[in-house]
Amino acid sequence: MSHDAPFIRPDMQGFLAMMAAVEGPKLVDMTLAEARASYVAMHGIADRPARELAVIRDLTCTGPASEIPLRLYDAREARQGPTPVITFFHGGGFVIGDLATHHALCSEIAALIDLPLVAVDYRLAPEAPFPAAIEDCEAAARWIAGSPAELGYETSGLITMGDSAGGNATVVIGQLLAANPAAVPVVLQVPIFPLIADANGSASMAAFAEGFLLTGETMGFFDAAYAAPRDEPRAFPILGDHSDAPPTVLVTASLDPIRDSGRAYATALAEAGRDFVFLEMQGVTHSFTNLRAAVPSTQGDLERIIAAMRFMLGA
Repeated sequence: MSHDAPFIRPDMQGFLAMMAAVEGPKLVDMTLAEARASYVAMHGIADRPARELAVIRDLTCTGPASEIPLRLYDAREARQGPTPVITFFHGGGFVIGDLATHHALCSEIAALIDLPLVAVDYRLAPEAPFPAAIEDCEAAARWIAGSPAELGYETSGLITMGDSAGGNATVVIGQLLAANPAAVPVVLQVPIFPLIADANGSASMAAFAEGFLLTGETMGFFDAAYAAPRDEPRAFPILGDHSDAPPTVLVTASLDPIRDSGRAYATALAEAGRDFVFLEMQGVTHSFTNLRAAVPSTQGDLERIIAAMRFMLGA
């Protein structure tokens, strides 16, 4: 192994080799419907099966444009007293992804941390470009913070969490709720391989734009569809105010083209003197949390994220 070659875990290398051997159109050459279906299919093949839980229930809340579909996960049938609630925003570049693509992951998180989790099915671009997704995510977070009867318990605090685009939403929602507080505070935010700063021109984009699952070309496709301005903190939260960022578990992947965007946020949190844990998972790509069957070592990574969450919650 030359000094310049990045470390790749053997099980990750095997999955990348398998993906490279698959004949078929690239995401950018598919129709939207095909791209969305392929994302569901990939997670169906690559991720572990969903956990059986006491509660998996579909709900809705009122959004700025339409009802927002939600899904509640809980390992317990009922809870005594107030509880933090995880508000989960799925990845997919704000273009693909839904409740189905992250169903297995959400069930696993709820089972491992033993807290209720509500997944948010926000509007997608290009049908609903920026800031539609963020407006839906904020509306859902405020609804959960208000302890609606539909949840069945009182919310003592929000844990905002999400992967990729959902990691972007996680940080943006934290900034919006700090500026205009909700009924309860964000007690923890957990952005996982998030896009926080513009990744174009970064060293990680140069190193991993091709052959590491998420490609530079796919990023460009998402970017064009979402159509967010470059100078807008609700699109690139690195531009926002970090002085009152909530306690954070920030997770990046070493082989991710947007890795350096996450690292930039770690620097911003450190410079603002905020309380955070930074985990860079070595030898894995973007989306590793949804590859836990195909890349078995990533189950351990998810368990480390949960352990860091417990640590930050003092649980």
